[in-house]
Amino acid sequence: MTARLAGKTALITGASRGIGRAIAEAFAAEGADLVINARDAHALQSCAGQLRSTHGSTVTAIAADVTARDAVAQLVEQAWQAGPVDVLVNNAGAYRAAPFIEYAPQDFRDLFEVNVFGVIHLTQLMLPKMIARGGGNIVNVASTAGKWGSRNQSAYNMSKHAVVGMTRCVALEMAPHGIRVNAVCPWLVDTDLADGAVSEHAAIVNADESALKSAMVGSVPLHDRFIRTDEVAGLAVYLASDEASYVTGQSWTIDGGYTMV
Repeated sequence: MTARLAGKTALITGASRGIGRAIAEAFAAEGADLVINARDAHALQSCAGQLRSTHGSTVTAIAADVTARDAVAQLVEQAWQAGPVDVLVNNAGAYRAAPFIEYAPQDFRDLFEVNVFGVIHLTQLMLPKMIARGGGNIVNVASTAGKWGSRNQSAYNMSKHAVVGMTRCVALEMAPHGIRVNAVCPWLVDTDLADGAVSEHAAIVNADESALKSAMVGSVPLHDRFIRTDEVAGLAVYLASDEASYVTGQSWTIDGGYTMV
């Protein structure tokens, strides 16, 4: 690695597994100090220990539910006690599949609480501190679902469309303060969440799960597979680094060309 994030501190939500953990590992490898967050305190502490031993980074682990405004306020305060936060990565997310007419109102609420209001809480509470410091950087983990329509996951798509829209609006408002805001929009990433998504969709369309997954990955133009977590993390590193100092308000698609076909 090239120490592209040396001297920076990043707060990463949903960091105990999947994409969030890969981003934490990539940031640590590039020299960043970390504040990592998830709801599962045990998994979070395990992740923190691994990051410290592997990369020698300073890692503060704070368990909190991003849907709870008071808990997020405490998380932000604790994070800044560890040192000024240069980068916020809003990664925590949830997924649920169903035909639109079969979603319960609570399904929409649940997904929006995590995927939208979780991002709102962290961003609103972090920005005044970044403004006072004279700069900062926010990377939102959205999805290709935030750019296009797809069947049987309208609640999820709506939540990710909201994140993409928020990214653009906040980037415009924060540009005079030297704060950049961008989003990463991956297609299906090789994680437990993606496996669950395939399983849910297979049940909805009454298909064999393995056959459905094969059909999905078989239609990717670039590679016959899901996205690796380190590929998403690499893009997040770039956006968090000074190499992207003139990049803001963008939602970066990473999908192997899937959404072009």
